[in-house]
Amino acid sequence: MPISHRQVDLFRAVMQAGSLSGAAQALHSSQPTLSRELGRMEARLGYALFERSAGSRLKPTAAAQSLWDSVQRHYQGLSQVQAQARHLALADAQQLKLLALPALAHALLPSALARWPEREQRVAITPAESPLLEAWMAEQRFDLAVTERTGPVSGCAVEPLAELAEVVVLPAGHALLACSMLRPADLAGEAFISLADDDPYRLAIDALFAEAGVKRQLRLQTHSAVAACAMVAQGLGLTIVNPFTALACAGPALHWRPLSTSIPYTLALLRPLHRPAVRGAEGLAQALRLEALRLGGDISRVIGC
Repeated sequence: MPISHRQVDLFRAVMQAGSLSGAAQALHSSQPTLSRELGRMEARLGYALFERSAGSRLKPTAAAQSLWDSVQRHYQGLSQVQAQARHLALADAQQLKLLALPALAHALLPSALARWPEREQRVAITPAESPLLEAWMAEQRFDLAVTERTGPVSGCAVEPLAELAEVVVLPAGHALLACSMLRPADLAGEAFISLADDDPYRLAIDALFAEAGVKRQLRLQTHSAVAACAMVAQGLGLTIVNPFTALACAGPALHWRPLSTSIPYTLALLRPLHRPAVRGAEGLAQALRLEALRLGGDISRVIGC
């Protein structure tokens, strides 16, 4: 028959004290009571754990020494569990796990985190592309995620944050900067930096130019909208990316213009439905909402000017 937790505690106390009297003192019990319980434990096991000698001293058998190794590992594991439990009682112990597309980790998250009032909270930010991002959220691995998809994601609530459009990014000094809005035909013959073949926005961009009968010079492509903008700044071509990345990368060497034909861009917040809530998650979600609204307003004003 299996031995009980109390019997394991008794065995540990005897091994540590070396005697029944010492174990009785440690367990706040009596020596006769422990002697009877130890006898029942040995009867259950079917072998002796100690050799009795004169007085209350007990000599462990070889079987007891082997069992003692396992008991020590058990209590070491228990100590680690107790230490983690105590650590989680601290205000800063819980880590908020945030998942985001790489472009949004660069363009949206820094300003949203700066707006968040609970900055002392520990946050781990993991960049991931679709569809891996949605798969990890469906598995309830993260507390929040920011993505470009608004379709259903298994096990998640999907909340749209902004609805805008893709924009054209150009280097400083480019002749097309004279236009306040660009048509697909304006990019005819231009060196163009594309997103990856399987990117849904790449597919929409290529479809737009195919429908317009416009040919570009397609020489470079990348998974990263930020990398595409960096290439534009070096004069390697033009690109079309999401407006948040364009706004974040804009500067003396880089500018952007809206397209006359809209390629819709939607920003969404994912929240797991079956993952226990972590402190600060709702506050960060609100910071993301407000920052998406602010940046969306900035983008709309530029497009409207």
